[in-house]
Amino acid sequence: MERAIFAAGCFWGVEAAFRRLEGVSEAYCGYCGGHVEQPDYRQVCQGNTGHAEAVDVHYDPNTISYDALLQAFWHMHDPTQLNRQGPDVGTQYRSAIFPLNDVQKQQAVDAKAKQSAALGVPLATTIESHDAFWKAEDYHQRYFEKNGAAACHI
Repeated sequence: MERAIFAAGCFWGVEAAFRRLEGVSEAYCGYCGGHVEQPDYRQVCQGNTGHAEAVDVHYDPNTISYDALLQAFWHMHDPTQLNRQGPDVGTQYRSAIFPLNDVQKQQAVDAKAKQSAALGVPLATTIESHDAFWKAEDYHQRYFEKNGAAACHI
């Protein structure tokens, strides 16, 4: 198994979208890209930790490639919106990719350039170094399954 970390707005919908992909064995809601260790939801929502709501995707590279995950990422949110997705506004809702190694980083850079060219506009998506992924509180995990919701903005 390999891992990939993406931020594309509210993590509930992003987690659910990645879980539906063949080859993804697990996806966890959490926080990435900030400067506070073990942040909680309230801290992240206040906007002063620097974290994005992110999803840690565990996948089988023999079934689904990192490039295919990137393609799914582009289609599950609007990468042109800065620090927002739909009604959700704030830096915690930014579009970001957190590569876990140099190969992922290069693929992310290439995919971003290709997506920007295809859309004909610059993307707000950032490619950020991965310092730590902090798993969100249990009530955020598989939120839609637990609460009977089918989707949020995506």
